[in-house]
Amino acid sequence: MTAEALPAELRRAIVQIARTPRLLVACDYDGTLAPITTNPDEARARPESVGALRSLASLHETTSAVISGRALRDLAILSRLPAEVHLVGSHGSEFDIGFVHALESDARDLHRKLESELTRLIDGVDGATLEVKPASVAVHVRRADRDAAQRVVSAVHDGPATWDGVSTTDGKEVVELAVVKTDKGSALDTLRHQAGATAAVFVGDDVTDEKAFARLHGPDLGVKVGDGDSLAQYRIDDTEDVATVLAFLLEERRAWLYGEQSPPIERLSMLASERSVALLTPDAKLTWLCHPGPDAPAVFADLLGGEGAGHFSIKPHRNGLPLGQRYLPNTMTVETRWSRLLVTDYLEPESAPHRTDLVRVISGEATASIVFAPRPEFGGVPVRLLREEDGLRVLGTSEPFVLRSPGVQWEITSDGLHDTASALVEPDQGRPVVLELRCGTTDLGSHELSELDRRSRAGRYWSDWVTTLKLPQVEPELVARSALTLRGLADSDTGGVMAAATTSLPEEIGGVRNWDYRYCWIRDGAMTVRELVSLGSLDEAEGFLRWLHGVLSTLAGPERLHPLYTLAGTQLGAEAVIDSLPGYKGSRPVRVGNLANHQVQLDVFGPVVELVMTLAEARGELRDEDWQMVRAMAEAVTRRWSEPDHGIWEERHVPRHRVYSRVMCWLTIDRAIKLAEIYQRPVPTGWHELRDTIATDVLDQGWNDEVRAYTTAYDGTDLDAASLFVGLSGLLDPNDERFQSTVTAIEAELRSGSTVYRYHREDGLPGNEGGFHLCAAWMIEAYLLTGRRTEAEELFEQLVDAAGPTGLLPEQYDPVAERSLGNHPQAYSHIGLIRCARLLSEA
Repeated sequence: MTAEALPAELRRAIVQIARTPRLLVACDYDGTLAPITTNPDEARARPESVGALRSLASLHETTSAVISGRALRDLAILSRLPAEVHLVGSHGSEFDIGFVHALESDARDLHRKLESELTRLIDGVDGATLEVKPASVAVHVRRADRDAAQRVVSAVHDGPATWDGVSTTDGKEVVELAVVKTDKGSALDTLRHQAGATAAVFVGDDVTDEKAFARLHGPDLGVKVGDGDSLAQYRIDDTEDVATVLAFLLEERRAWLYGEQSPPIERLSMLASERSVALLTPDAKLTWLCHPGPDAPAVFADLLGGEGAGHFSIKPHRNGLPLGQRYLPNTMTVETRWSRLLVTDYLEPESAPHRTDLVRVISGEATASIVFAPRPEFGGVPVRLLREEDGLRVLGTSEPFVLRSPGVQWEITSDGLHDTASALVEPDQGRPVVLELRCGTTDLGSHELSELDRRSRAGRYWSDWVTTLKLPQVEPELVARSALTLRGLADSDTGGVMAAATTSLPEEIGGVRNWDYRYCWIRDGAMTVRELVSLGSLDEAEGFLRWLHGVLSTLAGPERLHPLYTLAGTQLGAEAVIDSLPGYKGSRPVRVGNLANHQVQLDVFGPVVELVMTLAEARGELRDEDWQMVRAMAEAVTRRWSEPDHGIWEERHVPRHRVYSRVMCWLTIDRAIKLAEIYQRPVPTGWHELRDTIATDVLDQGWNDEVRAYTTAYDGTDLDAASLFVGLSGLLDPNDERFQSTVTAIEAELRSGSTVYRYHREDGLPGNEGGFHLCAAWMIEAYLLTGRRTEAEELFEQLVDAAGPTGLLPEQYDPVAERSLGNHPQAYSHIGLIRCARLLSEA
């Protein structure tokens, strides 16, 4: 029997409970794991059920158990279940971890009396037997004549069952009398407590199992085997169905815990329009797309939850690995190629507001298999798909979604919660198959332009822009790809800039350092658009400054700026966890929102002033509104520079007086003064004195004689790559021995081969992380400033080598496991690559 044969409602319930953080799976034995037999000594559990229980027990945060009326000794011998599966005998009187109810002398006397009386009652009754257990005695009448069996059961109920201290449990042709108060429900509660389970599954067939079903609540799942009244929510026919239920639960639980085959992070390619992004795997699976904006809930979250969380896949019907994936030159259009099949993907620019339009073109000679499985709200909304003449309509969501696919014959299936559409198509050389996913509209009609015209328009949107850039001589193509990536992370409608396209890609595989970067950090956004200005593109910077003016207009003063906001410039909601998603390669939790929103980060003002300075230089003038922004940033620094803060890395620890934050406060005032001098603006009273005060504070308090370096903060000896800015900012002359010594100290402690770590201190979070590409870029710049060009070039080559096959970089790199980590693509990483290429070219 396959899982599809189970009732749809039961399948849906199993999928849901498989995603609980800590799961308890418990079953009865006779009639559940093993078929009922005339001779109880011959009841053998189905091997499929034993295998599933054992495999469940081996999973992380999963406990499996058998709760039986049999004596624990007999249950262990008969079931042959491995040690990983907990055994509970005698309806909960006996646990495999020890006989939890040690009998008092009165109970032992009562037990002997019970055995004697029950022996008398069955004397002379053929087929009636006693099963003596440590805390109970069971009377079995399954093999007795029906009338005789009834007389024995009645005699037991009228006699010993009425004695003080005796608990009676009736089962199928068995009566058990115990001298301790226990039942399967109590046993289930004990197991739940020991395992710390957040939900429990119980499967049983007997009257005695109703005690366990009665204890189920909330997200728990009860499954009754066979006929008869029951408190269980679901029902199946026989022990063969039990094996199917356990196997399906195992499959869903394993997929949820560990994720499916996840491609290396750096091999994911990003599609982009002026207001949307999406990610493709190397085999053309749409693995990530959010709507109505990049920081909205995901419609396809395969990246963090496997295919059950939503995907849109196209591949050859007769499988095969793709030959490669590439961007069409100077565009955000991606081609994935097999030997006889080509899939071309792009997001349409210039769509209407609140629209996301993805076009997928299938061409070639091979039959292609398509699977369309949208799962809006991170899979939290039941989805129905309705076939129409020209495609599919997605029903049951707050936002409208349609898939235009004229000529495609879809087959729709359901898992009880969501519909999935699949189809086989055969493109002709001259007539490719065109699929158009339209988010935010109900329109299934044809487009006014041909697909070729739209593809050309989408390409020109990017390629025309690239031709305006001033690319460096070093790695010009990779710099162009980085610039396209940064522009793709910018929302042209609002001016906000994402730090990265994703949430919760891990800093450690299987770890908890998983953050949501789909928002606009003041610092990251300013650094991103400043790098684009350095390449000759000013529009993104102007949009960002408009966005920031809008944010400032909502505040009582600039010193009240939060570190980050939504792309629309509004406050973030509370950080939350999506328990239903297992995370990339099982790295949980999956987070939405970001607690850093409430931190104090005093370095954020400096990058804004540096942006204005770079923009004014590119324009040849300082606009009044930009000078107003500079004065606002300087005002914020004037009021708050001496406070401790959480710093650039947003440590969830107590604030400290950080060197980097103080340096950036100094930089804010220093650049503001220089702007005033260059563009003849009056310098407010106190700016010169404040600049000198902050400089003295940093240079005196931040230096540590013990480690011969500028440290993370004034109160310790730990090092931080961000402290390189004491020289990178110009606060300290690069030829100063203190800066050279700082570079050497940070290199020795934080550089590991091709990467540089942020720090190696305790930061209040469990687990580890990779080295940061941005920190490697800072080290390259520090090498150049201190005359170490050869080392700068070598480290830059290693940074370039870390990019994926389509030229994208995530946040981090693990030099030991040699794999990429963190959200992807990350603006910081591409900022660093562009800046280093420019500096190496200029040098």
